[in-house]
Amino acid sequence: MPSLARQLSGLGGCTNPVRLAGHRTEHRVDTTTGEIGPALRRLDSAQMPAGDLLVRCGNRRTTRCPACAETYRRDTFHLITAGLRGGKGTPEEVTSHPRVFATFTAPSFGPVHNRPGTRACRCGHRHAEDDPTLGTPLNPDRYDYETAVLWNAHAGMLWRRFTIHLRREIARRAGLTQRAFPQHARVSFAKVAEYQKRGAVHFHAVVRLDGPAGGNTPPPHWASSELLTDAIQAAASRAVVPGPVLDGRTHTFAFGPQLDIRTIHGQDLDGGQALTDRAVAAYIAKYATKGAETATGTLDRPLRFVAELGHLDLPPHAERLIRTAWALGARRDLAHLRLRAWAHMLGFRGHFSTKTRRYSTTLGALRAARAEWRRLHAAIARGDNPQPVDGPDDESTLVLAHWTFTGTGLTPAEAWLSASLAPEGANSR
Repeated sequence: MPSLARQLSGLGGCTNPVRLAGHRTEHRVDTTTGEIGPALRRLDSAQMPAGDLLVRCGNRRTTRCPACAETYRRDTFHLITAGLRGGKGTPEEVTSHPRVFATFTAPSFGPVHNRPGTRACRCGHRHAEDDPTLGTPLNPDRYDYETAVLWNAHAGMLWRRFTIHLRREIARRAGLTQRAFPQHARVSFAKVAEYQKRGAVHFHAVVRLDGPAGGNTPPPHWASSELLTDAIQAAASRAVVPGPVLDGRTHTFAFGPQLDIRTIHGQDLDGGQALTDRAVAAYIAKYATKGAETATGTLDRPLRFVAELGHLDLPPHAERLIRTAWALGARRDLAHLRLRAWAHMLGFRGHFSTKTRRYSTTLGALRAARAEWRRLHAAIARGDNPQPVDGPDDESTLVLAHWTFTGTGLTPAEAWLSASLAPEGANSR
């Protein structure tokens, strides 16, 4: 039991790990002669307490694995924070660069139940904050479900078009040509997608104006938060993506009129009023682990057959969005949108969190640092040297591994033991 507890504690609370059977063996190799020496270390799944190698699922959705989703949320928080405060390879000077927090919304597809401040909804009622009718159409028969699904499907392309226009608008305000702009400044950003209750995607983004080499170089003298805000407003209004022509109706997609842009101030300028670095990072990280199922009650997995909906207790609005996406996915002229594969996401198939290369560190770098910490921690626990002395220059290590997938999840006994270890396992995330 203690050995099984140690293996499960390494999962950090993951409830749906991947089970692998196989082995991994390390050999010392003489690079001069090519001779392979005896095995240095061997890992065999048959000798593990659980009978398999257990690997965390790494799912970012809170509805699928809360523990792995929490790890993803924390990584996103540190990634966003590094681009605002510096650290993890990003210089602290970025705190003096122009930075704004912008929210881009979808247009209207029809009136929905809402909470317009202190006023009553159009239906005449004052909805509670947790009212399940919020975001659902006042008249479902007149709601434009088709355009709503297609807008989600084109939202990623619309964001890309916006970033192109943003660089053009900044260059125009600085009196530069598009070709000369990269020699003077660079736009860095990090964004996440969030579903509104009505099922439409909108974007939250941190946008920063740097020097030509990114955060390592100071922005030009003309760069300011006011210029960046004005350029974002202009670019958002100009960004348009042409859509398909369906049954004689031409679709075009643009952002909605509700565009919120706020300047980000450093922590020392807060005073209880300004938008701080930490508040922005926490806000963005919160939505990095949520999908359509959190806001609308839809599915957190793909559909194989539309008939599956008959056995699921979905909200009528979410179900109709899914059925609309499935029906549109049968059209050959929309095959490139893969709407059936993404029907559970209401048509949206883009990445939930993206960033430019020079914004800050990467999720891969954060995961590599965590894996190295785990390796050192495990070496100390075994009594090994956590920093082994390198061998001779003419020697190297050969790793032979063979793993096969055997399933996912935990046995009832493993699940019970893992749950009892959750507080301790959380420290190993």
